[in-house]
Amino acid sequence: MENRRIPESELILNEDGSVFHLRLLPEMVADTIIVVGDPNRVAKVSMYFDRVDDQVKNRELITHTGELNGKRISVMSSGMGTDNVELLMTELDALVNVDLKTRQVNKQLKSLKIIRIGTSGCLQPDIPLDSILVSKAALGLDTLMAFYHWHHANDGEVLVNKVQRSLELPFKPYFAEASNQLLTHFRGLNAYEGITITCPGFYAPQGREIRLKPALSGFLDKLQRLDSSFGRFTNFEMETAGYYAMAKMMGHEMISFSALIANRAKQTFSHFPEKAVDDLIRKVLEKI
Repeated sequence: MENRRIPESELILNEDGSVFHLRLLPEMVADTIIVVGDPNRVAKVSMYFDRVDDQVKNRELITHTGELNGKRISVMSSGMGTDNVELLMTELDALVNVDLKTRQVNKQLKSLKIIRIGTSGCLQPDIPLDSILVSKAALGLDTLMAFYHWHHANDGEVLVNKVQRSLELPFKPYFAEASNQLLTHFRGLNAYEGITITCPGFYAPQGREIRLKPALSGFLDKLQRLDSSFGRFTNFEMETAGYYAMAKMMGHEMISFSALIANRAKQTFSHFPEKAVDDLIRKVLEKI
């Protein structure tokens, strides 16, 4: 298995040798990477770099790589959802851990530091709008990990079974934790901590009702009150659990920060969402 040559149909490369979707060559990515969902947010991060050396765009996938305070750094957009996260993480890992010429996995594997900067809706009424939250762990209500050999530790297994029973879900969620190394490194950011719920959509999967009524009634209240050995459930978004699980399986360090621009319990929304995101970007960059 170690000497397996990865077929052209499985890891697709462009004519210039770059990976298919990201359109990147190995030298175009740094070992420290900020990931965002919104493609427009890439430039809002890289504007704080001292310089930008590479800019690559393909569909919603945009990468800027440059330097900040003498440190090489990349910022990349994934678009929304864990389907895009799986694509980004797989191709990013291939860039640093696969020899793209021989199509074999490198004997010496590299571990990247990946930091998500995103927005989220808060579940708990006591956390103020525009606060920063770090996801100590994430619960995936999507089905991405059903396609991988993902195994929970005992406490994680207990929690996903409890959530499945409580919400009467017709599928089993998955649960993944942040990097302890990065949690320690960013501890001075004064962020709230909690468990993030990663959903496969923005409306019914997050309990919103416009014209169509969600099938899972009252699940916001149930999750708000549900206790666990990992802490309380704090917020909804669409990527973090996928990032945490993929990073853990691949051996990368991963952490996710959110600017809480909505409070679902109070049904309120930020008056200054762009400022909240910019504040988060600047605080993360200061700690990098």
